[in-house]
Amino acid sequence: MRLHPIDRPADLDTVRESYDRVADNYVHMVRTTGCGDIRTHPWLKASIDAFADTVHGLGPVLDVGCGPGTVTAYLAERGLEVSGVDLSPRMIENARRLYPHCRFDVASATDLDLGEASLGGVLGWWSLFNLPRDVLPQVLAMFARALKPGGHLITATHVGDEDIARTEAYGGVPVRWTTHQWRPEQLVELIERAGLHPVAELRLPAEEQTGPGVVVMAKRPG
Repeated sequence: MRLHPIDRPADLDTVRESYDRVADNYVHMVRTTGCGDIRTHPWLKASIDAFADTVHGLGPVLDVGCGPGTVTAYLAERGLEVSGVDLSPRMIENARRLYPHCRFDVASATDLDLGEASLGGVLGWWSLFNLPRDVLPQVLAMFARALKPGGHLITATHVGDEDIARTEAYGGVPVRWTTHQWRPEQLVELIERAGLHPVAELRLPAEEQTGPGVVVMAKRPG
């Protein structure tokens, strides 16, 4: 059974255009400073390693909002059958150039063509915070249904109470998107309502360039 697409966010095209504009600067930042590369963040790397160990052998893994493919490629190195999708065509162009051995496609989290119980794992790795507050629960519910029993979701996002309108990013490039922050307990509640069972949570303090964050891993019961 194929899962139905979700209502399209009104600002989807604007957000896509913004990420297309910052894509090259973002890739340059990751490759020159290590910022955004999990290998330079021991706790984030440990979270991804735990996810990889947990879902290994369960089936395909989908990295939703993969950006330039850094985490997708890392999981492929770990032996997972993984592919990535991103809203931004320019991000996907960079991912395909940098990691030609991996599969990448252009797609929004709201437009995925997924089958019921078809995936061993799903990532929403710092990639779902642009989704409107009424859309994120729908996306999480879709992820839950796409997971096989025993499959896992890992997601990470910015912590707070605000909806922050961004007007520039990554070197002063003009953008138009909203960062929807969530309290950890709010995110966990959404994940539980989607039908998943949280199994691990990592809270990250604010760093010099970013605010606090949270990583949650959850399992589809089976």
